[in-house]
Amino acid sequence: MTHAATDGTARHIASRLEDHFHQSRARRAVARGLSPLIMPYLGYGYSSPDGGWIRVFARAVLATPDAFENGRHKAQMIEDGIRGFKNFTSPILPFGKVAVHVDGHRFEVQADRGGVVDVKLAVHLEPGWRRIDLCPDGGESVSSEVLVIDHTQRTGVICDVDDTVVVTALPRPLLAAWNSFVLSEHARVPTPGMAVMMERLVSSGGDTPTIYLSTGAWNVAQTLTRFLTRNLYPRGPLLLTDWGPTPSSWFRSGVQHKVDQLRRLAEEFPEIAWVLIGDDGQHDPSIYAEFARRYPEHVRAIVIRQLTPSEAVLAGGRSDELQLATPETDWVYEADGSRIAARLRELGVVGENSQEGQ
Repeated sequence: MTHAATDGTARHIASRLEDHFHQSRARRAVARGLSPLIMPYLGYGYSSPDGGWIRVFARAVLATPDAFENGRHKAQMIEDGIRGFKNFTSPILPFGKVAVHVDGHRFEVQADRGGVVDVKLAVHLEPGWRRIDLCPDGGESVSSEVLVIDHTQRTGVICDVDDTVVVTALPRPLLAAWNSFVLSEHARVPTPGMAVMMERLVSSGGDTPTIYLSTGAWNVAQTLTRFLTRNLYPRGPLLLTDWGPTPSSWFRSGVQHKVDQLRRLAEEFPEIAWVLIGDDGQHDPSIYAEFARRYPEHVRAIVIRQLTPSEAVLAGGRSDELQLATPETDWVYEADGSRIAARLRELGVVGENSQEGQ
């Protein structure tokens, strides 16, 4: 049978092989008695007098019901510290059908070939965190939440994850494998001072919305959410990607994923100027600089955490991007959260009442 990509061209052999593997694994899982299950992730949305919408994220998998509670690993597994490989062991449910219930409305949606649900639904909700329910075809309903952003909001935060809020050194393949597949989630290390800095940044703007942007896989979304919560980072949805081949190539581009998501956020929230937070390990400065050149009205400031010499070696070296490329944009380039917060106060991005020790 001929497999075609969305543009009508023949699909890459790697994606065909991956699809065959996942479909075969799903058939065997069903034969063993595993049931459809939804792993819900935080989403976001928009509210205005003219209407609104929400963007829903989830993952359709096959599992034994007693291994999860409301689509999440049960508490005793969390207390013991979940090894990274457990995030990748549940068979996915390609193209699984999912019903989304929100504010009395019911939407029928479908996961993609990797079991990921990423859909935008037209529904008007009041600003703030709002509950939604998701139910796979033949499975149990689970609840999740979406952050609905009001049309009057003028500032927001977009924050990288790897080596910005958590020390991962992901660009190095062996270290990436260790952090993703082996390391217990409780052993992951937060970057110094960043949680406090971000809390001050968010609270000084009156509950400024925060969105985390990473090249990590959706498999680790719940692990990252627990990490952020446990280390007191501002709550917010994750924009992750799906590992593996695409319909046209062997590997997905992490850089392109970030570029596409930034462009989408600029289009979805035309009133918001973002504080972009990342690190100087590899691509964040160049990605953010290009975004600022294209959408200067959507950038309040660019914050780059300067890696230590050892972190820079593990991360694959520093970026050589020059701040002079965007002279109209405020840049903050410091080594830790405390120094970043001080510079943001100087620039007026963080209020003067957000002082050390508060």
